[in-house]
Amino acid sequence: MKINGVQKTYADNISVSELLKQEGYLREQVAVELNEEIVSKDAYDTSLLKDSDVVEVVSFMGGGSR
Repeated sequence: MKINGVQKTYADNISVSELLKQEGYLREQVAVELNEEIVSKDAYDTSLLKDSDVVEVVSFMGGGSR
């Protein structure tokens, strides 16, 4: 599967939650897009990934203007 533009290999039927753990992301601090569709945080445990999937993980960063 492709994650943030990089081809990677994972076990079949890995969940979005497990992918985030293996990649070192905190689920509370990211948004996930799967094949150009936003995945609800409620669906991270039940959304299973396939080798042909394209995943984009967007991290939220703190900060602001002065």
